[in-house]
Amino acid sequence: MSTLLDTPLTQLLGCRYPIVQTAMGWIADAKLTAATSNAGGFGFLAAAVMSTAEFDAAIAKLRELTPHRFGVNFHMFQPNAAEIIERVIANADRVRAVSYGRGPDAKTIKRLKDAGVLCMPTVGALKHAQKAVELGADLITVQGAEGGGHTGSVPTTLLLPQVLDAVKIPVVAAGGFHSGRGLAGALAFGAAGIAMGTRFLMTAESPVPRETLAKYLAVKEPANIRASTAMDGLPQRMIDNPYLLRLESGGLLHRLLVALSSAWQWRAHTGMTVGHMLRTFFAALREGDSAIQTLMSANAPVIIQRAMVQGRPDEGVLPSGQVAAVIDSLPAVDALIQAIVREAERQLEAVTRRSPDEVRDAPAQKIANAPDFVRATEAS
Repeated sequence: MSTLLDTPLTQLLGCRYPIVQTAMGWIADAKLTAATSNAGGFGFLAAAVMSTAEFDAAIAKLRELTPHRFGVNFHMFQPNAAEIIERVIANADRVRAVSYGRGPDAKTIKRLKDAGVLCMPTVGALKHAQKAVELGADLITVQGAEGGGHTGSVPTTLLLPQVLDAVKIPVVAAGGFHSGRGLAGALAFGAAGIAMGTRFLMTAESPVPRETLAKYLAVKEPANIRASTAMDGLPQRMIDNPYLLRLESGGLLHRLLVALSSAWQWRAHTGMTVGHMLRTFFAALREGDSAIQTLMSANAPVIIQRAMVQGRPDEGVLPSGQVAAVIDSLPAVDALIQAIVREAERQLEAVTRRSPDEVRDAPAQKIANAPDFVRATEAS
């Protein structure tokens, strides 16, 4: 491997390549996570949508499928968050890092770090990156607006340098990455690597049903993968489909009725008690979420599950980064990572081989090789 791909990310996580597979709910299962880590990347298991029993089974399967270390994603608002944290610490010999959005407090982060587990939150805004560092993050993933799922409004090319200038810990770039060119570009920005969700969703090891994957392969226009607040009141990037359009056109009352139904189904799946639901609701209000957003928050896991698990893509929603519009294949994870690595190495080596004279003369040479009308325009 080229030393150009040896970064603080690979050194901290112990992976060969600075490529992270994000923890997409219902998608980042033990098989996909193990495939990523076996191929030299670093995979995150999506525990945020798992019961404790499901998580225990997934960890056991991961231990069988890969000798490498991996990560776990969770959210503090899930009813079994405390149990997941205890199990992460108990499996710290294999769980190298945890990722989260609305994350644990400083005390819990310290417990994880003391156990040897790195804390690697995902953020979509500069202020959130700074807060994460204050709480003790070891690395941070910065997702620009191009990314799938919940997303901010600032594109990666603007957000990434802002965060790099503001924090002193390694930064992983996310949002719009799918190729070796993107990896080379992120490293040139100063990032320690890239994180990809949609690109790993669209692989041979993905558990997403073929009927749903066909919808991802069919989308060809980035404009058809847009952010909508209809799901849970927060911007979430999804592929246009009949269900999303119905949800958007149904009005607030319709959305709230859907949310109440989803919340009840989610309660049954997770074993959450009514008391826990109420405590979660009021805790979200204290943190500044609106009542409507809090009520609608149960929509995402339930409605996404219809498409991603049950294979009914027109009856659920399709979270996606805009990169789905430029992806036309479902390669094996190992082949995907090797292709990204080879392309990144070629791009980086081509840049580093250029002498100062070549860099200085490049604009003039470009003009000399251009068509007549371009040369005339540049000369004027």
